[in-house]
Amino acid sequence: MAEARWLDAEEQRTWRTFLGATHLLFDRLDRELQRDAGIPHAYYEILVRLSEAPERSLRMSELARHTGSSRSRLSHAVARLEERGWVARRDCATDKRGQLAVLTDDGYAALAAAAPGHVHGVRVHLFDALTPEQVRQLRQISEAIIGPLAAGDAAVTAAPPADGGRTR
Repeated sequence: MAEARWLDAEEQRTWRTFLGATHLLFDRLDRELQRDAGIPHAYYEILVRLSEAPERSLRMSELARHTGSSRSRLSHAVARLEERGWVARRDCATDKRGQLAVLTDDGYAALAAAAPGHVHGVRVHLFDALTPEQVRQLRQISEAIIGPLAAGDAAVTAAPPADGGRTR
């Protein structure tokens, strides 16, 4: 194993600031979604991904990739969403071993009800704190980080959703 390339003082400050900022941001957004819509951010992301998919439906394995979840964690989350009537599982017509997760009308309504508050939180806690130039830089920095990490992983994309992100 190669010798560690330790972080210098500036890199260490940057890393810890980045880590703190992302942790606080995601924690705050998750708490707000829980309080206002009664759902954790992970479930919200599942609803978003399904809402953006053709026919509001994705194979479970594809949904797991898109959400960065293990199949077992996704299966548990989908089971909770099924209990609420927001997602239904269907057998895949082209592969008897596969299952589809389908966003129901009630699930879409729940997402539509939660989205304005979530978008408000993202705006207040992230974008309102930045200048337009910093927003552009944040996107460029994020793309630079995603590129090598997502190499060969078609699940991660920097392209905006077809609806311009209005349901997020």
